[in-house]
Amino acid sequence: MDFYLKSDIGQTRHQNEDAVYAEDVRVGGLENLFVVCDGMGGYKAGDYASKKTIEVLLRDLRETGEEEPVPALRNALSRANQLINIEAAEADKKGMGTTVVCATIRDDIMTVANVGDSRLYLIHGDSMRQVTYDHSYVSEMVRTGRMNKDDAARHPKKHAITRAIGAEDTVKIDFFEERIEAGDQVLLCSDGLTNMVSNEDILRILKESDNVKDAVEALVSLANQNGGADNISVIVVTI
Repeated sequence: MDFYLKSDIGQTRHQNEDAVYAEDVRVGGLENLFVVCDGMGGYKAGDYASKKTIEVLLRDLRETGEEEPVPALRNALSRANQLINIEAAEADKKGMGTTVVCATIRDDIMTVANVGDSRLYLIHGDSMRQVTYDHSYVSEMVRTGRMNKDDAARHPKKHAITRAIGAEDTVKIDFFEERIEAGDQVLLCSDGLTNMVSNEDILRILKESDNVKDAVEALVSLANQNGGADNISVIVVTI
């Protein structure tokens, strides 16, 4: 397994509210862990929420030692949600929250958890498939057939998410299991990448790059060249 991560402030934001984590050694009962969070809220609140989520996630995983990925991630993310929701009542942190997408790999099975619109893609051969579902207003309208993808891309509420860590007393987390093979690649990213770079260009860069570092650097660079309208966070893992 080879991986590389980068989080960039982009071209228009005054601070980076994303947070990332990647480690291919054991984290508690999990054999590895890859995480992207995209925070939201008032001044520095989004930055706090994203970093705090990763901090609580890591601490809970290490303290419990739970080895089954789904309960391990569910319990840790629920704990993060509880703590951030309580702190979000404070005046300087009011309304804060964060998306989260994370993955852990054991043998040939990858377990994925997500809340919000940060994404995980699986690249197999010459195809790239989004594994996670965006928890956003327009994405849910598209999934239920009430809006087409072209209208969704131009909709004024396209950035409005319907789930976030810290937004409510409890949080609903989506889980996915994917079988992976040698040569597959995994991409975790915030919407600062996917709003600026097309799926076609993402796949092209992943296939053309000599290694994961070059791929991540090229993806972040292209997002900035295309406007860099948000923070950009990317993790690429090659199996």
